[in-house]
Amino acid sequence: MPELPEVETVKETLKHNVIGKTIQEVYVYHNNTIEYPTVEDFKKQIRNEKIMNIHRRGKWLLFELSHYYLLSHLRMEGKYFIRENDDLKLLHELVKFHFSDGTSLRYHDTRKFGKMHLIEKGKEFDRKPLNGLGLEPWDKTLTEKYLKEKYSGKRIPIKTSLLDQSIITGIGNIYADEILFLSSIHPLKPCSNLTKKERENMIANTKKVLEHAIKLGGTTIRTFESSEGVHGLFQNELYVHEQKVCPDCDSKILKIKVGGRGTYYCPKCQK
Repeated sequence: MPELPEVETVKETLKHNVIGKTIQEVYVYHNNTIEYPTVEDFKKQIRNEKIMNIHRRGKWLLFELSHYYLLSHLRMEGKYFIRENDDLKLLHELVKFHFSDGTSLRYHDTRKFGKMHLIEKGKEFDRKPLNGLGLEPWDKTLTEKYLKEKYSGKRIPIKTSLLDQSIITGIGNIYADEILFLSSIHPLKPCSNLTKKERENMIANTKKVLEHAIKLGGTTIRTFESSEGVHGLFQNELYVHEQKVCPDCDSKILKIKVGGRGTYYCPKCQK
């Protein structure tokens, strides 16, 4: 699943290709992709809207239009492609944004899990999905005290808490494993048992891992790619996720399930 660095890469790639373009028409080939409003209202309201900018919030792409925000979550397999309007529709193409200049933005999704919302400007944070998101990793209010308060009394594993988008948004399974390894924290440790130093290290390593991944274009595992096949390189620098041997102590990396998610850790470095 694309996580924060991958979505950031898609955002930056698309910005060079679609900002300033006007949506002349939209074709929806899979109605369930449109979460809000109705498909008919979606097609009507987005017509003649100009793409002013593209932002990111957590794992959501925010296309800033003239009067609306188009929110897009790629989920497992979502991808965007720039094509000519007359290019043939492909098998997994679910939504086509037809621009007035003769080009189009195509949303492909083999698993059909991705979702889109079209929300009036000024109201985008008043309702789901954005109103329930936690802090961005670089938010100044993401402090050790903030995490202490959020984790207080919770016995759930820290790995599960890191994936909770209402606390810190943007972290997914791959990067959670990397963050915990760098912080020397066992993924099953109850989040309420973290020390002040561990919370501080976790915040610092969250920024470190995500910044490095963004610099390298995200992580290409299985089928992730940005809009025009820009592949990430961070998968070549993963410490534990899907790895065999610990880079620090040569111990065998173990894989367990935490909250139903495959989790990799070093039993020696993360006691």
